[in-house]
Amino acid sequence: MKPAKASVFDAQGFLDSAGVARKIVEFRRNETIFAQGDVSNRVMYIQQGGVKLSVVNGTGREAVVAILRSGDFFGEGCLAAQPLRMGAATAITATTVLVIDKDEMVRVLHAEHEFSDRFISYMLTRNSRIEADLIDQLFNSTEKRLARALLLLARYGKDDQPHKLLPKISQETLAEAIGTTRSRVNLFMNKFKKMGFIKYNGGLQINSSLLSVLLHE
Repeated sequence: MKPAKASVFDAQGFLDSAGVARKIVEFRRNETIFAQGDVSNRVMYIQQGGVKLSVVNGTGREAVVAILRSGDFFGEGCLAAQPLRMGAATAITATTVLVIDKDEMVRVLHAEHEFSDRFISYMLTRNSRIEADLIDQLFNSTEKRLARALLLLARYGKDDQPHKLLPKISQETLAEAIGTTRSRVNLFMNKFKKMGFIKYNGGLQINSSLLSVLLHE
């Protein structure tokens, strides 16, 4: 007999049922959610859509740190006494965000132990993924980096949140995320489409066979 799967923690359901004080804010595609250097005093949860986290250096060069989807938290730096935002957050498509003040988030983390455990686990997992992204950029080809980024966005391998159909995401954003040019992304997206790994059907649909690109030496 197979062991029963652990129940999936529904962060959205918890935020709704626990009466957590927050507000809902909608952002248009390419709209800034917060800028680098803004006051850091709120945690945010993506209800719908997608968000790009990026950092700009002293010469104005931008680096994309992560691309997040519905079910992800961001802006958590305020919980670690970060007074200002270390980077920027931008909506990559029409996005709905739950905004929770720092003091309210701290209260909930202290009062609700299950939520606290899940939140810490989520943050550790996300940080591990960002580290893996860095290694990916250093050692893997552009084609593999793009395939990995698409599979991560589709939540491939996560039974709790399978997203095989992605909202519209620009090739410019994908290029920024994997450290290449739009023309290179366009080249490989066309290749993936011809091979049946992806297709466009009211959005970008990811086939799990795209995993073969990562496994191919």
